[in-house]
Amino acid sequence: MTDTSLPDSLAGWLRRIEAMHPAEIELGLDRLHGVAARLAVAHFSVPVITVAGTNGKGSTLRLMTALAERQGRQVCLYTSPHLHVFNERVRLPEGLASDAQLCAAFAQVEQARAGVPLTYFEFTTLAALWLFKASTADLILLEVGLGGRLDAVNIVEPDVSVVTSVGLDHQDWLGDTREAIAAEKCGIGRADKPLVFGEMDWPDNLVSLAATLGSSPVFAGRDFHAQGEALVLSDNRQLRLPAQVRLGADNLATACQALALVGVECGDADVAAVAELGLFGRCEQQHIGGVSCWFDVGHNLPAVQRFLQQLPACAGTRHLVFGMMADKPVDAVIGLFDGMATRWYLAAPQIPRAAPTARLREGLPDTAQYQEYASVAAATRAALDAAGGEDQVVVFGSFYTVSEAREQAQ
Repeated sequence: MTDTSLPDSLAGWLRRIEAMHPAEIELGLDRLHGVAARLAVAHFSVPVITVAGTNGKGSTLRLMTALAERQGRQVCLYTSPHLHVFNERVRLPEGLASDAQLCAAFAQVEQARAGVPLTYFEFTTLAALWLFKASTADLILLEVGLGGRLDAVNIVEPDVSVVTSVGLDHQDWLGDTREAIAAEKCGIGRADKPLVFGEMDWPDNLVSLAATLGSSPVFAGRDFHAQGEALVLSDNRQLRLPAQVRLGADNLATACQALALVGVECGDADVAAVAELGLFGRCEQQHIGGVSCWFDVGHNLPAVQRFLQQLPACAGTRHLVFGMMADKPVDAVIGLFDGMATRWYLAAPQIPRAAPTARLREGLPDTAQYQEYASVAAATRAALDAAGGEDQVVVFGSFYTVSEAREQAQ
């Protein structure tokens, strides 16, 4: 018998799930294990790669997906958050999950949870895994939401665990040193399974963490690397490294290495084919009304630093549409733009955690040109109207800022 009290639309389900748990985040796996067991989603018969990291997760997963598909693999990909529609989070071999597929998965989770309270992320993660279990996939790629050890994604047993990088972010949850954060992120590692670390700069405790977990360490700079014209993997196989990789040579090296460990071996032609791949909101350029516009979701200091290194020089003024979460290093990020010809367009994304424009204003130097706006959309319109042909409009600070701005710019 159909439960007529359940929502009949994706929007209805998402509203229900958002209202289900009082906390947006509740780290811990105890509540999940029973639900996951009833859904049979903790173990897969095909290879699983789980990816954690402060920065680089989305780019590495984008590259892995493209490379694996070039080898004929049927890939399922779980990522978060989304920019425009929830369906972006759940990618099946045939494409993004449909509203109907997601609604069916949500109904399965609702039945299996048997009254157990789940957060939005936990509920939706379980739904994605249920869809993956029923799919034709022969490779599952999973992105950790926050941290690793206690994240909902970590209920799944991976064949390869990847930590792309470790930086200071989400310190209230993960700790205030790189070593403490590394311990949380490397918690996705498993005994006798590879643990890939994609950053050349290791936290001081990285080797001991792998030893404690019993994982097989595969570390950038020691076991594999991208340098000059060569990408060298842990089995000493060499691939030709393109001069430019839009999503980062380090992320490409990590992607190739992780795939090799599950038997997906890429060649020079594959690497060359993905070098120009981009990703929405990652140093993404659009030309709007004759103006060069750049969008980047980076929301911590290392991410914004990397974005600025990739951003082309600007002969005119940079019109900066800026919105950030209140728990992020607002002042330090603003300081990265010292010495540039800038005009600031301050706005708070439509989410409770967003920093109010008054907080953003406090971080500006006394000589800064700025204006505060009621919405990111209004700030984006104003920046586009004010920018000239040699200027840049730069939208950055959070996923939510970029999402609202891209919707306005389309």
